[in-house]
Amino acid sequence: MGRRIVVLGCSGSGKSTLARQLGATLGVPVTHLDRLFWRPGWVQAPFEEFRAGVAKAVSTGAWVIEGNYSKTLDLRLPLADTVVFLDPPRAVCMVRVLRRHLRERGQDTQAAGCVSKVDFEFVKWIWHWRRTHRSALLHRVATSRTRQVLLQSPRDVAAFLADLH
Repeated sequence: MGRRIVVLGCSGSGKSTLARQLGATLGVPVTHLDRLFWRPGWVQAPFEEFRAGVAKAVSTGAWVIEGNYSKTLDLRLPLADTVVFLDPPRAVCMVRVLRRHLRERGQDTQAAGCVSKVDFEFVKWIWHWRRTHRSALLHRVATSRTRQVLLQSPRDVAAFLADLH
């Protein structure tokens, strides 16, 4: 396993959880792209500022970076040695997002100053993610020269993590 890892997948797929586990296991810093992208009140960061934050995160020798943000894959993929693509069924993603929302209600755990929310647009985005985003993201990963890992179930994730020890 490398020490520069990109974690991708739909919202609710487990990206943040896996990234934290990888960071702790490997002893490397973890960057959550939502925290670089969002400003308080769910305001998007200026794009160049966001890219500069991503560039800074990948400039170190070892890292785990989670989040899709396809407009920054050009900064991450060439330097990554492993891409982990989490691909559970959409119903699993939906349930996880709803559970997270209930657990984090009123908190700003996704990004500073961004209170947890689940609105119709977000639910619709998750529901259609496989059709609208998955194949393009998989294609970008397939054309990279990184080790590629596809995990579709909690059992796959557990086995992947067990192999790290």
